[in-house]
Amino acid sequence: MMVVPRFRYWLPLLPLLVLLAFVYWLDSQVQQEGSVAVQNQRHDPDVIMGNFSATKMDQQGVPRFLLSAQQLRHYPDNDSTELDSPRLTMLTAERPAVHMAGKRGLISSRGDEVVFRDDVSVVRAASAEQSALTLRTQYLRVLPDQDLANTDQAVTIVDAHNTVHAIGLEMDNKARILKLLSHVRSEHIPHAK
Repeated sequence: MMVVPRFRYWLPLLPLLVLLAFVYWLDSQVQQEGSVAVQNQRHDPDVIMGNFSATKMDQQGVPRFLLSAQQLRHYPDNDSTELDSPRLTMLTAERPAVHMAGKRGLISSRGDEVVFRDDVSVVRAASAEQSALTLRTQYLRVLPDQDLANTDQAVTIVDAHNTVHAIGLEMDNKARILKLLSHVRSEHIPHAK
């Protein structure tokens, strides 16, 4: 009688064992890639600055914008920048300075847009022709390079003799135009004689 080695009985199972090992290896590779993708989706800041301040100059080297914040946080996953207590001052030689502030802010990834949120105030300094003007809202989108600002939220505007309430606003500081979009109500206080 001839004795058959036992490994011959296991030989048909060898391809199955190789396939099982390959599937295990493939699964471990997919798990690693999945964990890397999850880490890349995290919204953690890569830069945090306290008492942030920046100045943008015009072509002649004269300050054009002053931006400051209590804290700045940059997030690499969406290239956004968040600000706590942001302040923006827009300066031009021919017009009064405009100061903007809010509790929270956001700078676009290209840096051309600043959004102010929560207790937003805009103060235009007085000039020889105009009294000081104060604007209050909960949201304001500002394009500093274009001297434009807008909101679709409720706005209150106060100057020396007027109080105006409206919903929505478009402001062109260069052209000195303030356009109120809807639900406009105004109170006028005449000059005292």
